[in-house]
Parts: sequence; C-alpha cells; structure tokens
Amino acid sequence: MKMNMKKILALICALAMMLLVFAGCQSSGKDEGGDAEGETAQVEETAGVPLENIKVGVIHIGDPATGSGYSYTHDQGIVAMQKELGLSDEQIVRKNNIDDSDATAIENAMRECVEEGCNIIFATSWGYMDTCEALAEEYPDVFFSHGTGYKSNGTNFNNYFGRIYQARYLSGIAAGLKTQTGKIGYVSAQGVENGECTSGIDAFAMGVASVNPDAVVEVKITNSWYDPEGEGQAAQALIDDGCDVIAQHCDTNNPQIVARDNGVWGVGYNSDMTSEVGDSVLTSVVWNWGAYYTAAVKNVMDGTWTVGQNVENYYGSMADGLCNITDLSAEAAEGTQDAVNVAAAAIIDGSFDVFTGTYTDAEGNMIGCDGAMETNDGSVIEVDGTNYAAITAYYKNVVVK
Repeated sequence: MKMNMKKILALICALAMMLLVFAGCQSSGKDEGGDAEGETAQVEETAGVPLENIKVGVIHIGDPATGSGYSYTHDQGIVAMQKELGLSDEQIVRKNNIDDSDATAIENAMRECVEEGCNIIFATSWGYMDTCEALAEEYPDVFFSHGTGYKSNGTNFNNYFGRIYQARYLSGIAAGLKTQTGKIGYVSAQGVENGECTSGIDAFAMGVASVNPDAVVEVKITNSWYDPEGEGQAAQALIDDGCDVIAQHCDTNNPQIVARDNGVWGVGYNSDMTSEVGDSVLTSVVWNWGAYYTAAVKNVMDGTWTVGQNVENYYGSMADGLCNITDLSAEAAEGTQDAVNVAAAAIIDGSFDVFTGTYTDAEGNMIGCDGAMETNDGSVIEVDGTNYAAITAYYKNVVVK
C-alpha cells in the first residue's frame, strides 16, 4: 500500500511539473508577441514582402532611352533585377530627367513613387541624398536606397556605391600605353572637393604611371554630373592642348564622340561606348548595377531587410562583379591585355588594391591611405585602403586645367 501511494504522489508531482512548464510556455509566448494579433503582426514584419506586392521606384538624372551613359547603365541594372526576380513592368516605376540640383523636382518624384505604392526607391544621383534622408524619416515603411552618397540611417535609408577606382586603374594602363604625346585628358564632373571623382582621377593616373611614369593626366572639370554640351567642350579643350587619349567621369558619351571626331582615342565610362563610337574607345569603365539592385530587392522580399532594422550600406568591387572594364578595342597598344590581366588578377584576389600605404600628391605631400581619415563631408571613417571618400588630394601626375 505504501508503494502504491508513492507512485501516486510521483504521478501527481509529474503532472504538476508539466502544468507549470505548459503555463510558462504560454506566458513566454504572450510576453514576446503580445496577444494573438500582435504575434501575427510580428511574423508578417519579419517575413518580407511577397513577390506580387513588390514595387520598385527608380529616380534617374537623365533618360535611359539615350542608350548609353550613366542613367542607361543604372536602368540596365534595374532591367536585370526585374528579369532575375520575375517582376512585371507594372512593378517598376521610373522617374526620368530629374535634375539633381532641383530639390522640388526630386521631392515630387519620390513622393509620386510612394503614392504609387513603391516599397523601395533607388535614387541614383548624388544630389538626391538629402531628400532621401528627409523622406525616409517621413515614410518609415519605405526603403530609400541612395547611389554615390554617404548618408544612411541604418533602418530604411542606406547608400550604395562601389570600388570603381579599381576598374579606372586598369583603364589607366590602357591609356598610358597608348598615348604618344604623353598628355592624357580626363573630363570630370566635379573637382577635388568630391571624393568619388578625386579617387577616380587618382586611380586612373596611378594606372597610367604604372606603365608610363612620364605621362601627365590633364583634368577639365565641368562642375555638373550631367552636361552634354559642357562635356564635349571640355574634351575639345583637352585635345586642343595636346591630349591624345580622353577619359571621363561624366554622364554622356560626348567626350568620346569628340575624341573620335578629332582622330584621338578615348576611355569611356558607365556603359560600353564602342557601340556608338567604335574602336577609338580603347575600353570603357563599366558598372553591373544589376548585382546590387537584385540583392537589395531580394532583401526586401525575403525579410533580410526588415522595416526599422538591418538596412546596410553597400560598397561593391570587381571581385563582386559590380564593376570592371570592357574588352580592349583593336586600337589598344601591344601588350596592354597582358598588363591589364596581371593587375586585374591581383585586385580580384586581394593581393593588390590601388589605395594602400601612401602616395605622393600633386603638391609633393605624402598622403596616407590607411587608418582613420577625415572625408570630404567632414566625417571620420576607418580607411582600409579601399574607400574612395578618403581621397582628397590629386596624384602627383595630375594637372587641373
């Protein structure tokens, strides 16, 4: 009889423990998710946005229909993303020819995207940055992704760009081996106050110097990201000064057209400019924006980016497939391909990058590329030899005309 009572007491204790565990589980679920509706809302928040509910806005400074240049290349990335993820045409909202110095036009374009139901808006030009910052605060459920800038909030507003200077270094090799006058022209949208342009000029000049240390890179600045007429005029001025290769960091292919018409060579930018200009373009420095746009929209779809958290900045590279140069034209100098291949392999495997250690600037100063440095916007970043924003002085063989 005593034995049976012990068994009964043991069973009672076991049942009591089970009830306590069950009650604890119920309590824990309520603390984490609140009531039933709260729990459902939490699941939906982390589940992402279904394919059929995705809508993508994109703000262009120019018109992709031109078939080349900056806006065309960004739009090709949007097209690649759309195809990869299976979005319909109705799920892409484009706002073209939005001047990035016109704050009202920028705001109107972005608000229209929001009103049309866009979950994510890609703002492709530098001047769109401040409007992205303001509207991201106003519309916390919309992702704002800004190209080429430096601002972000870590929640629904990020920035994206890439190590395009790596490809510019390679294009400098092609230019340095081709020039016969020892003068290479470079049409730049902005001057030394803009780290994106400065780093591109310097990387190109370093590529030139690696194969032709006596060559000079002459820079003409348009002070505009998109100025078709001014870009052509700048190229002509450089050619008139004796430059026989014309490179560029500006939006249209006009510098390449001017180079061809003057019987000299060129280095294109954004898209492969041989399709409009021919073999006078030795190579073009190009972007594969589809690599980023596909990843970003997929993050929204699968919940990797959740409203209020986890929105990271992006700074891609040649190794990521974000940027490169096009195949060399038949006009490239003998030995160019071998020299480019060696440098490209070292950049991709990480054994070499352009901005590491120190270099001498145009004033004869030694510029450090490692450690903490102040950027053009006044902020301090940790530089690992790969961040263009830290480059604020021209390389030693650069002359601004």
